[in-house]
Amino acid sequence: MSEQTPYQLLGVSEDASFDEVQDAKGRVAQQYEGDKKRLEMIEAAYDAILMDRLRQRQEGKIKVPERIRFPERNVAPSPNFTPTPIKGGPAWMQRLVDTPSRGDILWPAGIYAVLGGLSIYPSTNDSLLQLTLAVGVGACLYFLNRKEKKFGRAVLLTLGGLTFGLLLGGIFGSVVSGGVISPEKFITVLTFLILWLVSSFLR
Repeated sequence: MSEQTPYQLLGVSEDASFDEVQDAKGRVAQQYEGDKKRLEMIEAAYDAILMDRLRQRQEGKIKVPERIRFPERNVAPSPNFTPTPIKGGPAWMQRLVDTPSRGDILWPAGIYAVLGGLSIYPSTNDSLLQLTLAVGVGACLYFLNRKEKKFGRAVLLTLGGLTFGLLLGGIFGSVVSGGVISPEKFITVLTFLILWLVSSFLR
């Protein structure tokens, strides 16, 4: 009996694809599991086929598929999130207004909801109101700075939101005086609303 070629040992033709060779190796190895000598022969045959294929490739006898020769062409672009610009708006507005993700809206909303709840709690005094307002300002700074990593811009936007919230609250606070909550608490809650809008929708 003549000695088998590596292709015959694995039971594949000489023009079999790489995947077919690999499958055949696995199938034959499973068939002779426990036979150490036979498994060594299978491994040697597999290595011999790989070396033969490499030689043929170097000699130009095997055409390598484009997807293997140029794998970088097959890489899909990474799905990075890019904010959708506001159509038709001026350039400065497109740089200022953000299209936030759900997390960028919900995290600040949760924090400001808790702070707002603490603010309108019946036993909350002025010092606790000031503390919650300070925490709200800090949260706004954090969320804005996290987006663009521009601390100066985050400070300006936060101060703008704080000022606008306090002014707006002061205007409408007199309307609710004597109502369910005190004007100071109303101003604080309205300021939290403005800070939430700033931290979520501006950048």
